[in-house]
Amino acid sequence: MAKDLRLRSKVISEGETKAPNRAMLRAVGFTDEDFKKPMIGVASTWSEVTPCNIHIDELARRAKQGAKDAGGAPMIFNTITVSDGISMGTEGMRYSLPSRDLIADSIETVVGGESLDGFVAIGGCDKNMPGCMMAIARMNLPAVFVYGGTIKPGRLHNQNIDIVSAFEGVGKYNQGSIDKEELHKIECHACPGSGSCGGMYTANTMASAIEALGMSLPGSSSNPAETTEKHDDCYLAGKAVYNLLEKDIYPRDILTKEAFENAITVVMALGGSTNAILHLMAIAHSAEVDLSLEDFDRIQKKVPHIADLKPSGKYVMQDLHEAGGVSAVMKLLLKEGLLHGDCLTVTGKTLAENLQDQPDLVEGQKVIYPVNEPLKKHGPLVVLKGNLAPEGAVAKVSGLKVSSMTGPAKVFDDEPSATEAILKGDIEAGDVLVIRYEGPKGGPGMPEMLSISAMLVGKGLGESVALLTDGRFSGGTHGLVIGHIAPEAQVGGPIAFIENGDLITVDSVSQSLTVHVTGEVLEERRKNWTAPPLMAKGTLAKYARLVSSASKGAVTDLFEVESIRETIKS
Repeated sequence: MAKDLRLRSKVISEGETKAPNRAMLRAVGFTDEDFKKPMIGVASTWSEVTPCNIHIDELARRAKQGAKDAGGAPMIFNTITVSDGISMGTEGMRYSLPSRDLIADSIETVVGGESLDGFVAIGGCDKNMPGCMMAIARMNLPAVFVYGGTIKPGRLHNQNIDIVSAFEGVGKYNQGSIDKEELHKIECHACPGSGSCGGMYTANTMASAIEALGMSLPGSSSNPAETTEKHDDCYLAGKAVYNLLEKDIYPRDILTKEAFENAITVVMALGGSTNAILHLMAIAHSAEVDLSLEDFDRIQKKVPHIADLKPSGKYVMQDLHEAGGVSAVMKLLLKEGLLHGDCLTVTGKTLAENLQDQPDLVEGQKVIYPVNEPLKKHGPLVVLKGNLAPEGAVAKVSGLKVSSMTGPAKVFDDEPSATEAILKGDIEAGDVLVIRYEGPKGGPGMPEMLSISAMLVGKGLGESVALLTDGRFSGGTHGLVIGHIAPEAQVGGPIAFIENGDLITVDSVSQSLTVHVTGEVLEERRKNWTAPPLMAKGTLAKYARLVSSASKGAVTDLFEVESIRETIKS
């Protein structure tokens, strides 16, 4: 007798009392035969608001066909996306990180509400991937994640450019090194079609990390958006969910502590985005895996940085694809003993078994360096602590020639005022630019600051001005930048008490972040400090009251007794 794969949908599919429920499904195309099959959802992040997601409607249909051909009864549903590139430097960026949790909540709501048995989730822009994965981990139903794929590089003056070229172009224009016509050319050529931002920015970082987690099909994370391979990824993902149902394999069988260590290893080797730290901790929280900043610190010390990828390097994801892809890098890392090869994956095989069937790096490729001759001996994502960041902060040091700096603070309580100061020339070499009240609660929403960091780079200040914030940075950010400072200013973290002229030392070698002010002085300043009021209404108001510290992934379902008491009091 064939195994019944209807884990949850059986409550709808059988019994006379559920005739009304089935009547609704018949209206969307179900037949008597379909009610004998597992109901498989396809969570699509299709949207016309960003090139990252504009093509995902086609990909969702391919996943649906794969699930149908395997023997399932598939249905597509949608969730939201916010374009980080479009919202960057505006009030809209405050909605970006909260959209991650809204995506997770909405997928969980549909999968739970419709009694689905499993699902494929397809993501494009930055927050889609962790949002999808958080829902997968929460629901713990057979599921596969598919990345919508990277955009092709733009071309201008016989050189590759991308969206970061446009952000840095603003700084160059302000500096006077390019004119308005050249800036317009960059704008018009940076994004040539569908797909996510092309360097090892947050989207490509998280896609790579999820393949390393074992939750995407082998080789799929580096297949570009506008390729037949990407359509095949989606079709095969639909079939793979059915296979997982048959084999009783669930996400939490795959999402082990060792799997997260594999993901961190790949992120470090590729020189990925600082946002990976937030997102992997959030996914781990959803999977009930204990993951902390200390785990990132431990792995950073043993994994070399071997990928010459933007923003600090030369190449983009398309180049990595042509060099053999993320799976080829993982194969190299496994051979060097840096990955746990026995981790289970969505193929039903182990990571090591999957990689046996994947190609090696292309001979003569220049994107990936040998492990014994790396760009840097240690991973580029460095956790800093000190009296300015007792819970931790994060720096990305890839490509930097400067490892430490001490300078006077120039303090701003929001990004717009700091931006104005940069454009007016008020920020000079040697300054430590501090932007606070931009954390998860204080922002609210912990906005990225690619616009402001790119301006500094464009003006030639990328390594002579340190930029510190309790907000965060885009995966496209590079330069001497330190984000995720915790506790944040809004909750009375030390960053709230910094004053103009205070000397601050950033040292990525000793991994310290220090303000040269005594504890007594900081305590005195604390006594005269009052937290700014939180927003009163709307989704950002809810987010500000629910969100955890960045040091715990900025999640919205970490309900500790003390935080609940504080919320009630406020």
